[in-house]
Amino acid sequence: MRRPGRLRTIPAMIRNKSAKTPAKDAPKKDAARKAAPAKAAKASAVKLPAGGKGIIAIAPPSFRRERALIKRGVWPVAGCDEAGRGPLAGPVVAAAVILDPDRIPRGIDDSKRLTAEERERLFDKICATAQVSVAVASRSRIDRDNILRASLWALKRAVVALPDSPRHVFVDGRDRLDTTCDCEAVIGGDGIVLSIAAASIVAKVTRDRLMCALAQDCPGYGFEQHKGYAVPEHLDALDRLGPTVHHRSFFAPVAAARAKHMPWTVEPAQDLFSVTEVQVEASVEVDASANL
Repeated sequence: MRRPGRLRTIPAMIRNKSAKTPAKDAPKKDAARKAAPAKAAKASAVKLPAGGKGIIAIAPPSFRRERALIKRGVWPVAGCDEAGRGPLAGPVVAAAVILDPDRIPRGIDDSKRLTAEERERLFDKICATAQVSVAVASRSRIDRDNILRASLWALKRAVVALPDSPRHVFVDGRDRLDTTCDCEAVIGGDGIVLSIAAASIVAKVTRDRLMCALAQDCPGYGFEQHKGYAVPEHLDALDRLGPTVHHRSFFAPVAAARAKHMPWTVEPAQDLFSVTEVQVEASVEVDASANL
C-alpha cells in the first residue's frame, strides 16, 4: 500500500535539495552574466592615446542607419550636409553623397573633427567611390532669401543632382527637405550618420577651395585663412577696407562696415512712431434742399 505522506514529502525534499544545491553550470552562467556588461563596455569604448587623461572619447559616425534601410529593400540612401552658414562672406555649399556599401573609405568623420589634410585625402576617396553632387547658394541668394532658406535650397538642389535618385535622404539639422523621397532630419547627423559625414567633408573642402579662389580677387581680407568666418582678423579687415561684393549684406558686422565706408548705400530707417501730417481738402457744402 502506498503511503500518502511520502507522496507529499518527496517532492518537497526535491525542491529543497535543488534550491540549496546549485547546478554545475550555475557558476559559469553567473560569471558570464557578470562579465557581459564589462565586455560590452569594452567593445563600445574608444581607445584613448597614451597620457590622454581627461579626454572624452567620441564614437565616429556609423553606417548602421543606412544598412537598416538596405535590409528593408530601401536603396539608394543619401546623406547631405552644408558648409558656410556662419561666415560673413562667400556662398553656402551643399553636398549630397550616396556611399557604396562595398567601398566605404576608412576614416570618414565629421569634417569639423578632421584636419585640412585629412579632409582633402578623404574628399578624393569619397569622390572616387561614391555618387557625389554639389550645389552652391550665392551671396545674392543669401541676401534675398536669408541664410536658412538659401541653405535648404542648396541642399535640395544637391539631392536632385545626384546621378541616381535616392529613395531615402538623411539631412543634418532640424529641417527636412522638400524632396520626392523620404527625408529624415538628424540633429548632429554629421557625427552620427556616415553618409552625412561624407557629405560634410565634400561640402567643406569644396567651399574652402572656393574661398581660396576669392582670396585672389580680394587681397587683404585673409579669405584663404579664415574662409570668411568672423575671426578678429576678418573683422579688422572689414573695419579698415569695408565690405566686398562677396560679403553678406545683412550680417551685422558687414552692415556696420558698409555704414562706415559707404553711407550713401544705407537706406534711412523709417520711424514707425513719427506723426505724418495729412492735409485735408475742404469739402464742398451741398444744399440739402437741392435734393428735395
